[in-house]
Amino acid sequence: MNSLGENIKNARKHAGMTQHELAKATNLSRSYIGDIEKDRYNPSLSSLKAIASATDTPLEELISGYKYDLSNGELVKIPKDLNRFLQQTEIVFNGDTYNLTEEERAMIMKSLEVAFYAAKKANKK
Repeated sequence: MNSLGENIKNARKHAGMTQHELAKATNLSRSYIGDIEKDRYNPSLSSLKAIASATDTPLEELISGYKYDLSNGELVKIPKDLNRFLQQTEIVFNGDTYNLTEEERAMIMKSLEVAFYAAKKANKK
């Protein structure tokens, strides 16, 4: 999953815009656009809407994998459900594509349970 900054950078490039052009179109500074693209800052909802509009990109696409927390006005990453991910028919791992059977999926889940159990134990120490 791309970061928010990567999503914005990709949208800008897809629109054929430089950071300077996007800054001008959104009334934001070029340096701020650069900082957003490098994930140094999370833009406000109004800035995100301006960027989406200027790049002709749906807002949902820009913030894919994130949600906007209305209580504090910040974007927060949505954790991925690994079990749901493994339910996909094709999975890419280390550059190789796998079409997992139910048996293989179950074996991976058992392996992950062991790995997460060990990680949880190690984190408690």
